[in-house]
Formats: sequence, structure tokens, C-alpha cells
Amino acid sequence: MHGSTDLTIGRPRQQIIFFSLPLVFGTVFQQLYSFIDSIIVGRLISSEALGSVGATYSLSFLIIGFVQGFCVGLGIPIAQSFGAHHTKDIQQYFWNSVYLCIIISTVFGFGMTILTPILLTIMHTPQQLLPAAIAFIQPQFTWIGITVLYNFSASVLRAFGDSKHPFYFLVGASLLNILLDLFFVGNLKLGVCGAAYATLIAQFISGLANIFWLVTKINMIKFKKKYLAFSSHYFYRLIYISVPMGLEYSISAIGAIIMQLAINALGPQVVIAQTAGEKIRQMFTLPMESVGMGMATFISQNYGAKKIQRIRQGIHDGVTIQVGYCIFCIAVIMLSATPLSYLVIGKNQHLIQLSARYLRLMSLTFFFHGSLMIYRNTLQGLGFSIEAVLSGVGELIGRSCGSLIAIVLMSFTAVCFINPVAWSLSLLYCYWMVNRKLANITTSLTSDQRRL
Repeated sequence: MHGSTDLTIGRPRQQIIFFSLPLVFGTVFQQLYSFIDSIIVGRLISSEALGSVGATYSLSFLIIGFVQGFCVGLGIPIAQSFGAHHTKDIQQYFWNSVYLCIIISTVFGFGMTILTPILLTIMHTPQQLLPAAIAFIQPQFTWIGITVLYNFSASVLRAFGDSKHPFYFLVGASLLNILLDLFFVGNLKLGVCGAAYATLIAQFISGLANIFWLVTKINMIKFKKKYLAFSSHYFYRLIYISVPMGLEYSISAIGAIIMQLAINALGPQVVIAQTAGEKIRQMFTLPMESVGMGMATFISQNYGAKKIQRIRQGIHDGVTIQVGYCIFCIAVIMLSATPLSYLVIGKNQHLIQLSARYLRLMSLTFFFHGSLMIYRNTLQGLGFSIEAVLSGVGELIGRSCGSLIAIVLMSFTAVCFINPVAWSLSLLYCYWMVNRKLANITTSLTSDQRRL
């Protein structure tokens, strides 16, 4: 089990930090790549091309977000089985997950190849941005199996407590992605299609590297006939956890689509400015999501080991980590919002001002996002997937209300607060549900101990 980590022992805060750091560095590096990619698209092609890429974000969030949530869900029962030291369950959950991944890749790849132009049109994507938006996102949907490969393999490695090697492979793939971007976009002049295929190639190589390490070094996956056989019990358990978690991401994404409608209604300039600001915002907030992903594995392993008090301490420590990071983000963004916006957009002063305003206002609300990542991933780690879906409903309601206000007021400032409203509503629900579920679990375990 070279590279695996048992998160059921040691100090929770230290374990969460050390396990999450590779995830944080990985997302920062990946977002840095995305930031550089935006510069390449915005500078080597045009600001309109950058707007086209941004116009696909909410649709990408809907579909690829489902895949990411789905793959995270597949890792939950594997992590719980690892924490409980149940070898048979680990094997059967893994192989039945493989079968589910094949099904999802086939259905989504075929369906979204056909539906992408229709959906982008329904979303009222500005006409001058529509052709490039289709050209950018459609190949990524057609070859969505590559995204499934990467996310599933990384999720399984994390389930075994190995967050370092997915990070190493991601760094290598991101560097390759940048080089391919420069070659495809800068040299071959393939436009946004070149950026899309650069991402796919790099992601495919990273996914293969994860699988290689999982099979040859972690040494937890067995190629025995009794484990390879389909099992309806494990298959349906995986569906029960993973599909709702994918839907939770997608429900949040529906809110993002509604938000995109509000942004599109304000015109191409607002689309470009918000796209630039959102790219930079993600560079700061994705580490919070990485800490959340680390929490999901921490919670899963400790739930499998029935260490409830350790789970409570982990939640407290996780929130503390997020608060400290949020303070750091506010300080940096207040000082650097304008130059960062200039890097992405260029010399258009009006767009730079809008992007910088978006960043500064959003940074003041990062606490809600960071805390949400702790409580939502705690629900996921405990295996309460239906409740995680309902947290996505909270985000949907928040984004819908915020978007309606922005459309009525035709206000860019109102657009800046759409996401924070969504985060806040979802956080309230997750906080309440986590405390309720932990109280029930504690009561149940106490009753079992008394009977014994």
C-alpha cells in the first residue's frame, strides 16, 4: 500500500492540512494553467474568443460538474471500506465503479455531442460568441470519457489516502497543456478548438498516470475473477451515493446557467468582464474546494472506523483552516484585482474596472464558500447523498433569486452578489443537516454499544 494514508489516526488538523495540501497545490496549479490559458486565448486570438469560452462555463459546469461529483461519490464507499479495513468491499466497489464510468461516458458523450449547439442557443449566448463557444466545448463533451477517467482515477487514489501522486501527475499534465496551447493556438492557429484539444490530451495523460500508479504502486486493486464480477448490491449502492452527488453539482450548475442568462442579458462587454473576473476568482477559491475534497476523504475513513468525535473535531479544524485562508485572499485581491484583470483582458480600461469590482466584492464573501465546502463535503463523506442534492437546491434558489434581481435592475453590481447569496443559503442548510446527522449517528452508536 505504498503511498496510502490512514486518516483515522493522528491530529485531525494536521492530517487534513497535509492531505489537502497536494489537492490545494494541484487546483492552484490547474487554475494557474486556466489563467494562462485565458491569457493565451484573450491575447493570441481575441477578447471575443475569451468571451466565447466564458459563455460555455455554466453548461460545462452542468455536465462536467456532474461527472466530477459522480466520480467523487464513487470514491466515498471505497474510502469508507478502506477505513473499516474491508478488503472485499474495496475490490467490489472499485470494479463496479468502472462499469458505471463506462456507462456514464457513453451516454453523456453521445448525447452532449448532439445537444451542445441547441443548449447554448437556448441560453441566449450572444450571436457573435456562439460559433466559437460551440467549437470550444463540443469536443470536450464528445470525449467526456477522458474527464471521467481522470476524475475517477484521482478519486480512488484519494480514497486510499494518496493525494500526492494525483498532484504530481496534474502538474505535469498542466505544463504539457500550456505547451500544447501555445503550439495549437499560437503556431497552428487552431483557435479555441486548439485550446480544447490541448486540455483533452493533457487530461488523458494525467488519467493514465493515475491508473498506472493505482495498479502498480498502491497495490490495492486485485484482478481476480470473484472481484471482477458484476454485483447488483455494490452497483446500486454506488448509484445511490454517486448519482445524487453528481446531481448536486448539476443542480448548482442550473443556477449557474440562470446566472449566465442574467450576465448575457447585460451584453457582450459584461460577459467578457465577468469571465475574466470569474477566472481569477476561481484561482483563489478552488483551494477552498480542495480542502473540502480532503475533508470528504477524512470524514469517509473516520466514519468507516466509527470515530464520530474525531469527525466533529475535523469539521472545527476544517472551518478554521478556511477562515485563515479567506483573510489572506481578501488582502491579496484588494491589492491586486486591477493588475490581474489587466493580465487577462488587456488595455480595455472599462472592462478592467468591471472585472476588478467583481473580484473585490466577491472576496468579501469568500467565508461562506469556504465553510460550505467543509459542511457539504462532510455530508458527502458520511454518505448522505440525497442531503447533498438538497444543498444544491439551496444554491439553485439563491442563484435564481440573485439573477432575477440582476436582470430587473440591469446591474453589474447585483451580478457580483449572485454566487454569495447561493453559497449562504446552501451553507445554512448543510450546517443544520450535518449537526442533525451526527447527533443521530452518535445516538445510534451509543445504543449499539449498550446492547453489546
